[in-house]
Amino acid sequence: MDPIIVTLDDRLADVGDTLPISGHIDVTSFELSDRSLTIPAGMDYDLMLTNAGEGILATGILRARVEAECDRCLDETVLDLAGGVEEYYLFSEPDEGVLEEDEEEGPDYSLVGPNATIDLAEALNTAFVMEVPYVILCSEDCKGLCPVCGENLNHVDCGHAEQMNAKAEEERMASSPFAILKDLDV
Repeated sequence: MDPIIVTLDDRLADVGDTLPISGHIDVTSFELSDRSLTIPAGMDYDLMLTNAGEGILATGILRARVEAECDRCLDETVLDLAGGVEEYYLFSEPDEGVLEEDEEEGPDYSLVGPNATIDLAEALNTAFVMEVPYVILCSEDCKGLCPVCGENLNHVDCGHAEQMNAKAEEERMASSPFAILKDLDV
């Protein structure tokens, strides 16, 4: 994502001052691991910048309509994502005593840049990535693909599912320790 630079001005000069920021990001695709997401209308964000004394707190929401491939049936699906944005931009680096010793992933803040600017791109990018589900489904009850013939089971009932279930039941019954009893004459 390209930088989204906001210049801080007199509207955020005093503690408690707020400034609403909204915008549109013209991004049409997003690569996430091995997944390619299409974002035909881009992303929109509505944020509130607040002077919190030691820095600027950016909170708000990022919205995007995403087109992706269902992980079960491979059909195209559309997701409406809305991610919460929360980022803290400190005016200066905190003292070392303030930092927690177990911070392995780095600090939970950014710094206000030169000329009193902040870059919202990382906060917006994080909000988007956190909202993309690990498993993308076209619906909660997606049946997926037939493992025998590859048909989309949401559209066609090829009959292989019943055959596989019957075979699995036969195998389960045959492996039962009580299977020998079925041939017993009483």
